[in-house]
Amino acid sequence: MSSTAVGLGVAALLLAVPAVAQEVTIPTRSPRTGAVIFRAGGYKPRIDTEKALNGNTPYKDTFGDTSLLLVEGELQRFFYQGIGTAGLGLGLGYGEKYADAKLDDGSAAADKAALKVLPIQLNAFYKFDYAAFRWGIPLVPYAKLGLIYSPWWMTKGSATEEVEGSKGSGGKWGWGGTAGVSFLLDVLEPRFARDFDSDLGVNHSYLFAEYTHADVNNFGGKGLNLGSRRWMFGLALDY
Repeated sequence: MSSTAVGLGVAALLLAVPAVAQEVTIPTRSPRTGAVIFRAGGYKPRIDTEKALNGNTPYKDTFGDTSLLLVEGELQRFFYQGIGTAGLGLGLGYGEKYADAKLDDGSAAADKAALKVLPIQLNAFYKFDYAAFRWGIPLVPYAKLGLIYSPWWMTKGSATEEVEGSKGSGGKWGWGGTAGVSFLLDVLEPRFARDFDSDLGVNHSYLFAEYTHADVNNFGGKGLNLGSRRWMFGLALDY
């Protein structure tokens, strides 16, 4: 009888060991509260579309028909997680474009002229990540709508340039809408993704592409138009 009891006890212990090991080795996801986003892309302000210019093209004449490089960072906070994720985001960007300054006769000056912008955006967003987490579909579409304030300044050499007796700087209000799609990188290396979460608290990582329609002209007011139509690409990290 005692040998039978010992045998049953050993068998129960052996059956329990895999269960305990499984419980210890399978990691769990940490709670998601927000995301950090980094993006970059070409930004060509719609300065030359201002009707008051009467067909003149000061941006093109100075900087050519090319975009400046805009880099942005954004911090998001999730307020809803269910059939997708929704919340608010606060972004800050910086872009600059240099060219030879022009003299009154149109020839190139010794100094460089530059346009610099510092767009700040508060937006509401929604991303449909339910299919990615539920069924393993790695594509996550999303949309954002937000309020933009964009400080700007023009420089010539090291000083802020004066335009027609006024200081060449200011700020413009506007709005922007964005649509994009993210690729969930977790599907490429699931084990690495779990370690990234357990070690650094990063739940998920994505690569994304997005298109933005922004009107930044004081809601239809006169003056400098810093609106744009642009593609941007970047990396997003849920935490």
